[in-house]
Amino acid sequence: MRVRLREKAWRGGFCFWLVLWGWQAVLPWPAAADDGAIPSVEFSGSLIKTVKGKRYQAQVFAKGDRLRLEYKYAIRTERGYAAIEIIRLDKLETWYLLAQQKELLVTVLDSDDRLLVSPTLPGERDRVLVGDATAAGRVAQLFEVQTDYQGRVERFYEWVDAETGVVLKLVSRSREWSFEYERFRLSPQPAYYFDAPPGYEKRIAATAPRGRG
Repeated sequence: MRVRLREKAWRGGFCFWLVLWGWQAVLPWPAAADDGAIPSVEFSGSLIKTVKGKRYQAQVFAKGDRLRLEYKYAIRTERGYAAIEIIRLDKLETWYLLAQQKELLVTVLDSDDRLLVSPTLPGERDRVLVGDATAAGRVAQLFEVQTDYQGRVERFYEWVDAETGVVLKLVSRSREWSFEYERFRLSPQPAYYFDAPPGYEKRIAATAPRGRG
């Protein structure tokens, strides 16, 4: 995979409000009964984020509480650039694969890391079902959601997959920020996608990777 080495702005907008994907008991799938539940679903997709007209992209592979992101633009870490990030909620860790050094840079799970897997929106004050819709070519339910997190009030439009409970698209009402799947495919994912590659040495990060806000 070709990766352009530049400082990544993929997450720059997240830290202002730390939105975590979610749904409430109004949704028609079993996970809705538990605010903290993570959909036990396996899928892959091309995730597009747009911030003030700039577009960023990553290929996502998900297996329950484990996530793998392969970036088009690499993440700058204290030990070099990483094109692949693995999120392990079961260990409360995030791993950055440094291919040139054959190292696995380990960090404590950050709130931003839960964006792609968590079923809750912190500070959520109101959720209104707008109606049926489509996103990524799939049947979805469209919600208007208001949050008040650390004194910052935000409103979003959220497209939630009707079958799996995965958020397929999220748009801020200001239109300055959004993410969505262009391709979303339900399919089993290999377990080794989410494990440390053989021969890699684990290192504990002293600081968070740059580009995280």
